[in-house]
Amino acid sequence: MKPSNFPRIKICCISTLAEAQLAIRHGASALGLVSEMPSGPGVIDEAQIAQIAAAVPPPVATFLLTSKTDLAEIIAQQRRCRTSTIQLCDRLTRGTHRDLRAALPGVSIVQVIHVNGEEAITEALEAAPEVDAILLDSGNQNLPVKQLGGTGRTHDWSLSRRIREAVEVPVFLAGGLNPANAAEAFRQVRPFGLDVCSGVRSGGVLNNTKLRDFMALVLPGKG
Repeated sequence: MKPSNFPRIKICCISTLAEAQLAIRHGASALGLVSEMPSGPGVIDEAQIAQIAAAVPPPVATFLLTSKTDLAEIIAQQRRCRTSTIQLCDRLTRGTHRDLRAALPGVSIVQVIHVNGEEAITEALEAAPEVDAILLDSGNQNLPVKQLGGTGRTHDWSLSRRIREAVEVPVFLAGGLNPANAAEAFRQVRPFGLDVCSGVRSGGVLNNTKLRDFMALVLPGKG
């Protein structure tokens, strides 16, 4: 995928409509709404996800972050939450991306790849033809309690760069991004989008100053 000149910005772990509105005012192109996870920040209940998603105006995308791996459960969850995009934070264990697309026409599918080594490149190449975008994060699915996002850790951006160059779909970069490293992350990887959660929060709450500074660094004229 050819690199972007300026990244789209996804603000994740949105917990209230007020946070959604703040992110949109600062130029966010997408909002991440976190459903039940084995670990990590930002989880809200499905009723709240649905309420926020219904209030977000197009063209801002709403991402349902799901830890579910069973196709039928994912479909049912998305129909309850009614977001424009599903972000699969784990690998599917029952059903396929193609089945998911057929069941939910018009809903975009983003597959998370946790970049822990060279195997992430193979995993991304296998998933890319079946999804609308890839999101590269710093979780670990092999721990006793899975980490599926929100770790606050960066990963090897050189691997992320190789994935971005190899796949034919847009790539979002996540994992430990903040106002201090966002511009360098974009320079090294040149992804379609940057995804940030903890790096623009204080005490778990979206921080206006951090968000403004983050946007000013990566989106000229924003912030």
